[in-house]
Amino acid sequence: MKTIYVGNLPWATTESELASVFAEKTGVEIQASRIITDRETGRSRGFGFVEVNDDDLGKVLEAMQGVQVGGRELVVNEARQRQSRF
Repeated sequence: MKTIYVGNLPWATTESELASVFAEKTGVEIQASRIITDRETGRSRGFGFVEVNDDDLGKVLEAMQGVQVGGRELVVNEARQRQSRF
């Protein structure tokens, strides 16, 4: 499974909305989606992640370039491994 970083999300976007936009625009089955929220306020931080099958990564990245959601153009890239903070 591959993880895709999705940036510049509208603050009100939900995880289910994110998954449905990706599924609708790409025709690919979305395995999971998550919106990253602030620990203290619980508000969206404006980015999230979508998981797809390995074979679908290129198709999804190509199809989602330049797509707008809520008037904002999404930033879509393959997610990098999380770096250790220590």
